[in-house]
Amino acid sequence: MDVIGIKTCDTCRKAVKALEEAGKDVTFRDVRTEPLTTAEQVRFLYYFKDAIVNRKSTTWRQLSEEEREKLPLELLGAHPTLMKRPVIVDGDAYHLGWGKDVQAALL
Repeated sequence: MDVIGIKTCDTCRKAVKALEEAGKDVTFRDVRTEPLTTAEQVRFLYYFKDAIVNRKSTTWRQLSEEEREKLPLELLGAHPTLMKRPVIVDGDAYHLGWGKDVQAALL
């Protein structure tokens, strides 16, 4: 199971801890040190649509109006921390965030 996010993100840390405590074999990847490939960005956009862009983040608030108009693929390429976190890949299943629905599906 791959968890993709930012190591300083509290939600990512909670997800990894809970998954490991549930006996899952978890590999964590920080998008700051290992950015998403274009193929991954496209795949995440396919599964999550515009929800992959975290419009409540500090990074989003710092963008100009012109930058906010860009396509999600461009935004994620230029600003990896705009990705809503975590993205959890469990085989062929893709999950976004760490809400109750994701927890119920994975724990």
